[in-house]
Amino acid sequence: MNNRRNQSNNKNSQGGNNRGKGGSTSSSSSRPTGGKGKPSFGAKKTEGGRPAFGGGSRTEGGKPSFGAKKTEGGRPSFGGGSRPEGGKSFGANKPSNKFGQKPFVKRLKAAPVDDGTIRLNKYVANAGIASRREADELIKTGIVTVNGQVISEMGYKVQPGDEVRFDGKRISSEKNVYFLLNKPKGFITTSKDEKDRSTVMDLMRPATTARIFPVGRLDRQTTGVLLFTNDGYLTKKLTHPSHDVKKIYHVTLDKKLTANDLAEIKKGIRLIPEGIAIVDNISYIEKRPKNEVGIEIHIGWNRVVRRIFEKLDYKVEALDRVSFAGLTKKTVGRGDFRPLTEMEVNFLKMM
Repeated sequence: MNNRRNQSNNKNSQGGNNRGKGGSTSSSSSRPTGGKGKPSFGAKKTEGGRPAFGGGSRTEGGKPSFGAKKTEGGRPSFGGGSRPEGGKSFGANKPSNKFGQKPFVKRLKAAPVDDGTIRLNKYVANAGIASRREADELIKTGIVTVNGQVISEMGYKVQPGDEVRFDGKRISSEKNVYFLLNKPKGFITTSKDEKDRSTVMDLMRPATTARIFPVGRLDRQTTGVLLFTNDGYLTKKLTHPSHDVKKIYHVTLDKKLTANDLAEIKKGIRLIPEGIAIVDNISYIEKRPKNEVGIEIHIGWNRVVRRIFEKLDYKVEALDRVSFAGLTKKTVGRGDFRPLTEMEVNFLKMM
């Protein structure tokens, strides 16, 4: 009996000595296989002999996952969102308006209220008296009155129903409009005919309710480009000789134009009473008979093209204006009209 007790005490003493040498105070820790005598410190060993910090699962390649879920390609998916094909998912699937803020809403500016008023300088310009800049100078001189009172202040606004006079004559203002007509034969270029003949205004009646008038004139049998507007200032500009507005005509004669007569026209033809009519250019029309010529001219004398050829014993059988101030009648049928584009109007104003 005493021998058995001594053997048991010897075993306990050896176990205590072993624990002292290993430095382990926990009797429940088990020694891992292949650990070469080192304890596990309570961490779960993973394949390869390194601890998995944070308890995350080990990914392929032997490195810890640090608590992030690995995606294909070895990079963590920050924010936990699924990675879209071909792109990055920064904060994907996160709820919007996280802090309870109101969403930004862009405020639309209120449309300006049209009270029917119009600045006085624009009113004068729309009446066709002058440009807006020139109208400012005219207003300063005191030549413009509103309801009998001289107005010289800049920025004055005309109310609906006001009576505006320029140099004692009443004027009206309306929005400027601009049209191009491809004039046919048989129509007179005038606003009203005492003999009740057809006028170009009959053709333009469907175009607008504004009080428009032709820019320049074409005689009854002449066809082609004819402009219409209620812009008196632009009309004066386009018809005044000092601006040299070019017109191009297609002329059909009763016989072939000789080379000598062509040369004479280039030199200039004297017409009575105006003087020598100088053309800017004249030539035969390519691939057409010699009785058809093109002529470019800027002078605006009455029937000047017909009179030039009549002076040399030619009769004009057809006269068609194909261009006026650079504008043509392309795409516009005979007897039809079209409004001018903003670019065309600006071009005319800059001439």
